[in-house]
Amino acid sequence: MKAIRILLALGGLAALGFGVSLFLDYALPVRPDVVKTLVWLVGAPVFHDAVIAPVVGVGGLLLSRVVPIPWKAPVMAGTVLTAVLGILAFPLLWRTYGTAPEPGLHDGNTWLGLLVTLAVVWALVLLAGIVRTIAGNGRKNRKPSRTASDSVRKGLRGA
Repeated sequence: MKAIRILLALGGLAALGFGVSLFLDYALPVRPDVVKTLVWLVGAPVFHDAVIAPVVGVGGLLLSRVVPIPWKAPVMAGTVLTAVLGILAFPLLWRTYGTAPEPGLHDGNTWLGLLVTLAVVWALVLLAGIVRTIAGNGRKNRKPSRTASDSVRKGLRGA
């Protein structure tokens, strides 16, 4: 196992060295777009760690305390899908041609597409929450089933 880890580490270091050489080919000589690239390469992780991660953490903590148990899984899934869809749509929402042009990609209304998709996601969250709530109420009315440990305990008491 140790040999595999060493081989994977060496492969990773080789890929890292290749990436650095490609970046140096791009970055030298220094131009204004290189400075923008460096700001993006350094600023994006800092922005994520200083703003996005704490907001997501606090939001998840608040949701876990407020949302009823049958609704937790659907709301978590809806929240994650909303974030992923927002991340995917962000380049086209920020700039009209925020990605490389592809046939049909820039023809549609990105805002409308995102809003319709989010409406479908949250309609499914609502449906799943209602179904789980109804199913949960049905379980409360039934007698609990006997487990193997209950049978063993009952057998021990009778012996």
